Amino acid sequence: MSMFPITRMRRLRRTIIRPLVQETHLRVDDLICPLFFDETITAPILIPSMPGQHRYPVSMAGDIVHNLFSIGIRAILLFGIPKHKDSVGTSAYDENGIVQRVVREIKKAVPNMVVITDLCACEYTDHGHCGILESESAHAMNAAELDNDKSLILMEKIAISHAQAGADIVAPSSMLDGVVRSMRSALDREGYSKVCIMAYSSKFASTLYGPFRDAADSGYSYGDRKGYQAPITNRREAYRESELDALEGADFLMVKPAGWAGDIVSDICAFNIPVVAYQVSGEYAMIMAACERGWLQREVIMESLLSLKRAGASLIITYFAEEVAKSMTGCSDYDTN
Repeated sequence: MSMFPITRMRRLRRTIIRPLVQETHLRVDDLICPLFFDETITAPILIPSMPGQHRYPVSMAGDIVHNLFSIGIRAILLFGIPKHKDSVGTSAYDENGIVQRVVREIKKAVPNMVVITDLCACEYTDHGHCGILESESAHAMNAAELDNDKSLILMEKIAISHAQAGADIVAPSSMLDGVVRSMRSALDREGYSKVCIMAYSSKFASTLYGPFRDAADSGYSYGDRKGYQAPITNRREAYRESELDALEGADFLMVKPAGWAGDIVSDICAFNIPVVAYQVSGEYAMIMAACERGWLQREVIMESLLSLKRAGASLIITYFAEEVAKSMTGCSDYDTN
């Protein structure tokens, strides 16, 4: 191998040369935009812990998604805030529920927008956990143990209702054992074999979900979610979760939160299934706070997304999707030089 002065790495860093050797690229259609719709409101409500993000009423669904489509965004991830909550999340699979209504409105307004629905129960249960709890005695002990197999039945009902409404991809975020296999069987049985499953395969028990829980009104009333979300310490466990979801029929594998998990993103590329990196609410809030205070320049947004692409992500779910898409309009790749 030749060395200095024959080898000069700086030759490749000249302004006109850099674009030729850029290894990592971000395109508008790599971005998935999360959206919150609230059944109880008639006008947008700002989410205080997520500057620039809102809860929207159902009536605005078509216009919002049309605007996103016009700037090149081709996929959205939907979250719903219902009027009614109960211990078993019945409104989550109501054919006239918030997500089901929004999906129909979006498909009517922008048929070619890829609609991904988050499939969980935490927004729909009065206890805020992601499924059916084992017993009232567990509640009394301030525990939060999910009955895995009863919760699978609930997830099947939600998945079918979302598919009936027109969802293209369903994304089970409850981290239940066997949820991908269960949902795949249910969807196929009901004639929805074309509906994809985006598995929250590596969903870590993180403190970075705080702003999201404000946004989606999905905080839990007692206990925690460590019994069904993965420990942030366990790389091999995350790999195994992804492997199991791949074997059960997942069409996409997700890492969440992704900003501090580039190693996991890289690891699970081994399964040759599209990998989705979710830049979560806490990551968004930290970056926004630093930018608003002048501590960081807004270029950090692109750095954060490009690092996920460099790690191997096929797609990125980010609350910066609209801002980044607007900056890239008319360009195939973001100008990183």
